[in-house]
Amino acid sequence: MSTLRTGGCLCGQVRFTVRGEMRPIIACHCVQCRKATGNFVTATSAPRGAIDITGEVTWFRSSEVARRGFCGTCGSQLFWDGPGVNLSVMAGALDGATGLTLAGHIYCADAPDWYVIADGLPQAPKADDTMTTQVRA
Repeated sequence: MSTLRTGGCLCGQVRFTVRGEMRPIIACHCVQCRKATGNFVTATSAPRGAIDITGEVTWFRSSEVARRGFCGTCGSQLFWDGPGVNLSVMAGALDGATGLTLAGHIYCADAPDWYVIADGLPQAPKADDTMTTQVRA
């Protein structure tokens, strides 16, 4: 039986369904994630073809290689879209129990001085090929 997960924004204008397996959750502490959300980001990912989105996502080009998707009505951060076959999904946008777990932290060198990462999970100072899904085709 295939796994099916749902999610959406705070106001309900954007909803999505993910069919199949998703990558474990990774916390990103980079400056862009913190500026976009006000804190670090926790995200998972799945192949683009496994994600169905209803409603209008507003996209912001946050760098030369990626854009961020959010609800234009309530501002909820929903997606991080880089090159390749996967689309990252903000873990907090998923509905209910997910069965997913936090697997580690990236861009820890960019973490601010007001929190300490002390959960014992792997930490990388920048990007890490072993923790994150490589989205390049």
